[in-house]
Amino acid sequence: MSISSLALLLAMNTAPVPATGPSAPSLAKWIPGTVRCGDTIVDPVRLAAVRPGLRWGTAETRSASLRFRIDAEGRPLSIRTTDTSYVSNSDDIAPALAASTFAPGAERTDCRVDYQLQLIPLAQADPVDLMAYSLTPNSGPLPTEGWHRIRSADTDCLRQPRPSVLLRAYPDFAKLPGTRGERQWSMTGYDLDARGRPIDVRTIGGTGNVPLDAAARKAVSASRFTEGKRQGCLYPYWRAALRIAAPPAPDIARFGATPHCVAAPWAQQPRLTYPPAWNHRRIEGWAVIQFDVAPWGEIGNTRVLASEPAEAFGQQATQVIRSARRAPSPTGASGCIERVRFAIPPDGQVGIDDFGDDRAPR
Repeated sequence: MSISSLALLLAMNTAPVPATGPSAPSLAKWIPGTVRCGDTIVDPVRLAAVRPGLRWGTAETRSASLRFRIDAEGRPLSIRTTDTSYVSNSDDIAPALAASTFAPGAERTDCRVDYQLQLIPLAQADPVDLMAYSLTPNSGPLPTEGWHRIRSADTDCLRQPRPSVLLRAYPDFAKLPGTRGERQWSMTGYDLDARGRPIDVRTIGGTGNVPLDAAARKAVSASRFTEGKRQGCLYPYWRAALRIAAPPAPDIARFGATPHCVAAPWAQQPRLTYPPAWNHRRIEGWAVIQFDVAPWGEIGNTRVLASEPAEAFGQQATQVIRSARRAPSPTGASGCIERVRFAIPPDGQVGIDDFGDDRAPR
């Protein structure tokens, strides 16, 4: 019998999904309701906001219900959705709940929170929500209507020829405070004088991280551009979410012996992929998967025995295991167990998101 632990490392970049459909999108926001554990209302210390998305079409009433427990440290665990049907722009609901915190104390079970989808025309959306979407455009680039809501009416920063960057300064992100499971960002506005130096540098939106706002203004002030007066320019800076470590994984021996799992090497190694929405928030997890092996090496009959902090890690681990093949054997095997660990580099190794240097809003 062979039982191993598979380690997954974070892939920091994920490609945005191209926008399709009619040309009248709305900003999609998931609004959380009251948190209850049993019949008791439980107030969160911090309830992380779900990342906004874009939706096309007419307004509709959609909701998502999550079940979970809260451990003694106030951390939501065992998160699962009660509706198995997929709703677009809902991928971040469970990760946002996992990034939230509650007051420590006795463990709470039978907890539930319902999220309601709210669709807002771009012309009426909060500019800060639109800025947040522009930094992670998971449904395609922010349309022109959204940028009109963000930019000042008298801006000429995008007039051709656009100012070229001669020097782009950056904050020392590693020295700035971060938040576990939630990216901090600051959108900085500025004008340019005739010599291409930023003036009237100001914070126009963000997550309220005061040190980051100050560092962003300082970095913009130190940047330099080609000559020519402009006004209403924008530039975003962000600090990646701090890593949330996975809860302790159980000893897989507790799931019982596997006498019918004959040791066999991998003929095709598992394809290691991280759940994208959990990747973005830098939340770790694990899952214990049981499976059978056909005589020709194909993996089947996979079952999730346990997963934390959410069922999503069990679903992803199932795909990881099914992507592999064992070496052929006369009888195959049954009841094999693998533990898949989803691990992210420590914060000291990855301090900021690496999305390249072209962060200028369009």
